[in-house]
Amino acid sequence: MLPNFWDDRKKSQAVFDELNTLKRNYEAVTNLKDEIESNMEMIQLLKDAPDVELQEMLSDSIKDIKEKLESLEITLLLDGKYDSLGAIIEIHSGAGGTEACDWANMLYRMYTRWCEKNHFKIEEVSCEPGDEAGIKSVTALISGMNVFGYLKCERGVHRLVRISPFDSNSRRHTSFASVEVTPLFDGTDVDIEIKDSDLKIDVYRSSGAGGQHVNKTESAVRITHLPTGIVVTCQNERSQIQNRERAMEVLKNKLYQLELQKREEKMQEMKGDMKKIDFGSQIRSYVMHPYSLVKDHRTNFENANVQDVLDGNIDAFINAYLKRGE
Repeated sequence: MLPNFWDDRKKSQAVFDELNTLKRNYEAVTNLKDEIESNMEMIQLLKDAPDVELQEMLSDSIKDIKEKLESLEITLLLDGKYDSLGAIIEIHSGAGGTEACDWANMLYRMYTRWCEKNHFKIEEVSCEPGDEAGIKSVTALISGMNVFGYLKCERGVHRLVRISPFDSNSRRHTSFASVEVTPLFDGTDVDIEIKDSDLKIDVYRSSGAGGQHVNKTESAVRITHLPTGIVVTCQNERSQIQNRERAMEVLKNKLYQLELQKREEKMQEMKGDMKKIDFGSQIRSYVMHPYSLVKDHRTNFENANVQDVLDGNIDAFINAYLKRGE
């Protein structure tokens, strides 16, 4: 170990996190190897002396090994350069008016529930409510191991078909919302110099329900990076200073990602194919009427239980995408 290894705690911790991940993967492979070898011995025993109880134990063990192998396969597929990082997720309502705002809110709930099920921390940075219901846009930071690796497949346009709860005539409506996912780089990785002269900073009153400072003080912050046109907002912290710090953190991540795209000439890979949020551009459809089906148009993976998916059970869609090798 280098003498100055502990001088930078964040970098040293990152090394240990990577080491622990490799150790867990190694132990998982070793344990599976031992279990398979044990089962081979059990099979030989059954050949020599059939035993119903032993056969049932073997059957349960094989099922358990199969599930562990699938889980390990997915973990090993997360080998992209930034797959191990957390993620910044942005959801924007598209064509469909109030319906689309409600749909964006439903998607946000879906990802929030997914984070809860997988013990990932999700922190809302900014949220613009819809005029009547739902949200026009929301930005959140998700912390945890491999979050970006899992959620990168969610980038794109999501389409909802249902009987509108906002239509007095109960007609069927189609709504769209876009999801953007970018890596949440560690502060030690982001070396971006931002000139004060390149920033336009606006403060305004926070919007939305609840909160001691909502609609009372000008604590919300909007930062525009003039050279690139990137706009970030933060309104969820208690003070203007805190909101500005968090907005700058998001801006640095976005600028760092942009710089990487230029250097590596991999803009399509990093940002994904963000098409117009409208008909014909969706990556996944959620149909609640006239039938029930969620279908990913890239992998053709389907689930007829729409509500289960909207409750955050999207791992099967993620796994199908990862196995596809994109």
